[in-house]
Parts: sequence; structure tokens; C-alpha cells
Amino acid sequence: MSGTDRSQAAGAVPDSDPGLAAVASAYQRFEPRAYLRNNYAPPRGDLSCPDGVGPWKLRCLAQTFATGEVSGCTLIDIGSGPTIYQLLSACAHFEDITMTDFLEVNRQELRLWLREEPGAFDWSVYSQHVCLIEGKGESWQEKERQLRARVKRILPIDVHQPQPLGAGGLAPLPADALVSAFCLEAVSPDLASFQRALDHITTLLRPGGHLLLIGALEESWYLAGKATLAVVPVREEEVREALVRSGYELRDLRTYTMPAHLRTGVDDVKGIFFTWAQKKVGV
Repeated sequence: MSGTDRSQAAGAVPDSDPGLAAVASAYQRFEPRAYLRNNYAPPRGDLSCPDGVGPWKLRCLAQTFATGEVSGCTLIDIGSGPTIYQLLSACAHFEDITMTDFLEVNRQELRLWLREEPGAFDWSVYSQHVCLIEGKGESWQEKERQLRARVKRILPIDVHQPQPLGAGGLAPLPADALVSAFCLEAVSPDLASFQRALDHITTLLRPGGHLLLIGALEESWYLAGKATLAVVPVREEEVREALVRSGYELRDLRTYTMPAHLRTGVDDVKGIFFTWAQKKVGV
């Protein structure tokens, strides 16, 4: 599937939870470059078609940040995977951005891009598209420079732990906003684990802060090289209910149906959801 994706936060788990242990074990076979080819190169990475999945995700993010309501000092990207596109609109609104992932191979992939090292994945087509839809007259080079400057750290994360970032205090908490794309459903063996993971990351967010959550609808597996990763299939209503249980007010919920020509055999995803939710004060 796509997005920030999802290799992102399985984590060390107690031996008493075989479901979470199986997820963590499966992700040791995750191949970032295969995942990026499957989801961010054509056909899914073709941004020239306005009805494609890539333009839809970028449009959801750009339009939400354009409201001016989702802003502040600190933002944490939960389960970044090997991708940066999810932060291209966010970086104009937050000065201190933390990226996170459970897998060191994904954290290394992020470092390659942030340091502009040879062999880094080329996100310039995404940066160009975001500049186009934002319409601020900014060049894609300026956009990427701003994002690189505002990502202050890349940290390990385990969304299945009550303290997902551990107790080290390496990121400023609580954050003003969270972004998470294709993470929670992709590292949870069942809906109960999905709900607990959402509860855990919510502790990182200040009351009144905002969560932008993107994920797969009705997906049960996806490929990342030799790895076949299980996904808990979620429906729109289940996402809505989980957010309410975790203490959010839903500000926006949009869905996208994956067209036949983008069902390429790398997963069984039926669609995508985008949610903008605000943590209630007192939660």
C-alpha cells in the first residue's frame, strides 16, 4: 500500500502477546526500496492524473494545513516508514519536526534523504506537486530545504508500548500535532491492538492538538520485497469510532476508492482514509 507508510512501528513486545510478536518478526524482512517502488513509483507514483491516489493524499494534507488551524511549534510523524511526502505541507507550519520508525532500515532511508546523500530516494516529483497545489510560488528546492531544516531528529518508536518513544525524553512533549500515515493498521494484529496503539500515540499530543491520520481501508496484506505483511482490515466507521474512543473530535474524514488500474498486486487494499481529528481538552 502506500504511504508513509507502514513499516513503522511494530516494536519489542512481551512474549505473552504472540500476535504482536509475529508482527514484529515479520517486519524484520521489510525492504524499504521494494516498498517505495511498489507505492511511490508509477503507476501509483504517477502524479499527473488528478484522480490518482498520490494527488489525493497530497491534496488532503495541503488543504488541511491551508486552513491555518493545524500549526504550532512541534510535530511528530508517527511511523514515518521510508517516506517524507506526508510532511511536505506540514513543514511550513511547524519549526520542530520529529520523524519516527520502528525499523532501523527505514530510519536509515530517511537519513539518506535528509543528508542529500547519493542513492537517496528522489522525492522531487512529490515536492513539485505539493508546490503546485499549494500555489504559493515556492520552488520545490525551497520546499525540500525547509523540510530538511525543520526535521530535528529521527527516533525509534513502538506504538504498542504505553510510552511509544520510551522514557528518554528525546522529543519535546506533548506535541502540538501528530501525523501518521499507513502505520497503525499495518502493525496491529486486530482491532483491539489498533485501538490501544491509537490510545498510546494520543498520549504524545497536547489537549487541543491535532492528529492527521491516513490509512488503508479493508486491506489484509501488502508486499515489501520478500516480506508479506499482515494488515488489520478497518472500515471507515471503525476508524471513526476508534478516534472517538481515544478522545478526539472528528474535524474531517475523507475516503478514496482505489481504482482498478492501481490495484497492482502488491496488496489487496480497497481504499484510503484521511482524517483530521482534534484531541479534546481534558483527555
